Amino acid sequence: MKMKRAVVSVSNKSGLSELALCLKEYGVEILSTGGTKKYLDGIGVNPVEVSAYTGFPEIMDGRVKTLHPKVHGGILNIRDNTEHQKAMESLNIKHIDMIVVNLYPFKEVISKGCTFEEAIENIDIGGPSMIRAAAKNFKYVTVVVDPDDYSKVIENMKANNGETIEDLRFYLAKKVFYLTSDYDKNIYSYLSRVKE
Repeated sequence: MKMKRAVVSVSNKSGLSELALCLKEYGVEILSTGGTKKYLDGIGVNPVEVSAYTGFPEIMDGRVKTLHPKVHGGILNIRDNTEHQKAMESLNIKHIDMIVVNLYPFKEVISKGCTFEEAIENIDIGGPSMIRAAAKNFKYVTVVVDPDDYSKVIENMKANNGETIEDLRFYLAKKVFYLTSDYDKNIYSYLSRVKE
């Protein structure tokens, strides 16, 4: 299964250039937003703005960017389900085969001291939604949330003609659910302290 399309949206850009250039080398179209798009433009990767792909602009100060059926349908469709593929075709949804996302740095922001409003704005919504969707559909989608895994993904792609193997995708999917459970635990803990 050839990897055609990836969403890349990260707050932590360490190690990203090597992964992004690898994706470009294998002809993977990259969708991105905001600061990540600017960074990728700067290294010559030139991703497609997510809003150009969805046909719907970012709204509400960036609170709504990737929460769109063209994104989530592209991630969640079962590739060998005929009905899913008919829906994809009729709605002009394209497969999204990789998600590379770091969540908003909620824990780091509150640890430095911030206003309640700043803390709330650093609760990521679109990121967890995408990575959970990709982890659920790990049979078909590679999800990368930890820069330490970029080299594993690159090596796997190079060894498999631009594809990843299911064992790696399952390993990466499990990391997602650990991350999101810890992320939500930190939000709950913070909200419990400030609004008892």
